[in-house]
Amino acid sequence: MCGICGFNWSDKSLLKQMTNILYHRGPDEEGYYIDTKISLGVRRLKIIDLHTGRQPIYNEDKSICVIFNGEIYNYKQLREDLEKKGHKFYTNTDTEVIVHAYEESKEECLNKFNGMFGLALWDSNEKKLFLAVDRLGIKPLYYTMIGQKFLFASEIKSLLQYDEVKREVNKKALIDYLTFRYTPSNQTIFNGIRKLSPGHFLVFYNNQTQEKKYWELNTNDVLDKSEDWYAKMVLKHLEGSVSLQMVSDVPLGVYLSGGLDSSVIVALAKRASDFEIKTFSIGFEDERFDETRYSRLLAEHYSTDHNELIVKSDSINYLPKVIWHLDDIDSDPTLLAQYLLSEFAKKKVKVVLAGEGADELFGGYDESKFLTFAERYAKYIPYMLGKSLVSGVRILPDKVLDNFFQFTSSLGEKGKERLSQFTDSLNNRERSYMLLTSFFSDTEKQDLYSDELCQFEKENADYERQISPYFKNAKRDNILNKIMYLDIKRRLPYHLLHALDKTAMANSVESRTPFLDHNLVEFSFTIPDSLKLKGINQKYILKKAVSGLIPKEILKRKKHPFVSPGYILFKENIKNIFEKVFSKSNISNGKYFKYEPIKKIIHNYDKSRFYYDRQLWSLLSFDVWHKIYIENDDMRKPQLDFDKLYS
Repeated sequence: MCGICGFNWSDKSLLKQMTNILYHRGPDEEGYYIDTKISLGVRRLKIIDLHTGRQPIYNEDKSICVIFNGEIYNYKQLREDLEKKGHKFYTNTDTEVIVHAYEESKEECLNKFNGMFGLALWDSNEKKLFLAVDRLGIKPLYYTMIGQKFLFASEIKSLLQYDEVKREVNKKALIDYLTFRYTPSNQTIFNGIRKLSPGHFLVFYNNQTQEKKYWELNTNDVLDKSEDWYAKMVLKHLEGSVSLQMVSDVPLGVYLSGGLDSSVIVALAKRASDFEIKTFSIGFEDERFDETRYSRLLAEHYSTDHNELIVKSDSINYLPKVIWHLDDIDSDPTLLAQYLLSEFAKKKVKVVLAGEGADELFGGYDESKFLTFAERYAKYIPYMLGKSLVSGVRILPDKVLDNFFQFTSSLGEKGKERLSQFTDSLNNRERSYMLLTSFFSDTEKQDLYSDELCQFEKENADYERQISPYFKNAKRDNILNKIMYLDIKRRLPYHLLHALDKTAMANSVESRTPFLDHNLVEFSFTIPDSLKLKGINQKYILKKAVSGLIPKEILKRKKHPFVSPGYILFKENIKNIFEKVFSKSNISNGKYFKYEPIKKIIHNYDKSRFYYDRQLWSLLSFDVWHKIYIENDDMRKPQLDFDKLYS
């Protein structure tokens, strides 16, 4: 795992600055390649081939040079094939297969790689720069074009070292963020800075950029096989993926939450290794959310070297540091826990396996279940009866809603009001999805936004149109398939994987995601959706596949996702934190938001904590980001102390 950067001219001083700011991504080594038409820099975290794998890596005559962030898990097989074709290797690193594979098949080489990657390859013969990211977007790569100057980097803060890259808010990305809590496309929160889309490569040649897709997910082909066959194949794919991703020349561990997904990885890692597996769990002081009982149970069951960290209420002090590492804006209190967990794991390992991706592949999200049942209800219950039940949502007991949502008791009046609006929009899939997942209603936006931002939102909001192409491209005509495809393309790369990469690499830890082996991803979309959500049983086929490996207590327990609302994480003082921040905020002085509506949200907080917590946390995260990246005069000296930011 590494941090890479570069640009299309020669400037050693700038290259050093851009590379140094990525030190946390690769504290072990640095490397450079500078020519009149290209400057490439890399910070390396040594994982495979500790002695001869220094980057940049070259082909035999040094006409091709590559810098690389990630892992090619099938590199040994690729190397064997390339050696048979006459290629000579001078290292034992996976990075070297890239240059020789490129020599053989140019851009088509990407289809041979099983891995996660952000790479930059310079072809000096053709004077061409080739950038690429993996199929699922596990590893990030950002770029910008200023006139005829092209720059790229693993993190946005590296691009910002070049003074001509302006630190300006992208308003389109901002209104999308306030709706979805992340920037859900290849745009970023910075004007003019883009992210290379998952499954795409970019060629910079003759001062022009051309971005192309090299991989797409087929959502249409369902195989006519038995339930047992699907279960066996899921397990086979998982075994292969975990085995491949355990290749490492440094200590390796597993994030263990106590839930199904991480338990599967621990079980298969145990089976694939001959050494003691190290596991890392995080807990919370609030017993309603703490899962340490289950993680301890699993650690004992698998005889792991278990390590446990309890998050304290003062973790808010880490928020500026986390926001700085994220670059692109993201809103979730869980990010603090993720950051602290990677900081904790760093004491014993350099590589961790994580469970991201299982919910997207096997239908594990609450909204997927709720929307699926809502469509079945809309289809089979007469319309007028449905209308009569809409008003009943507000008085439904929490025990009923608990079958569909976490934190039901904290939805409050506002949350149930949104649910009632959702049930009244079931004839419009995009609209119903937006009502179920968006953070602010149209009315709330009109109250909250400044006049300028409100007008911009009216002219540029296209939320349902954003969703529509994904629903259309998912060919099977059921909502579960469409939402899983949407999540694979949006929430997974731009939110979950973005957070996993940035919080882990902040502490020089490489995170790997066995569920996101592209072979398993492709296979999962051949499984009938009725085997993913069977009745109200989520991830049914995954549970069946691993039933012989996982304790029954874990298989049968209710899903408990790794999320932590602010009111759980910080208990009584969360309202005080919000009041302190927004009383000293520059974003609520009329440029972006109005202060009075924010005060009203804080005042009503206890009436619908889960609903308002999501809104306030989004505003808080943006305020911290704005102070660090926009208001700060010197990007080389960011203020990362929470109290000093709001003193």
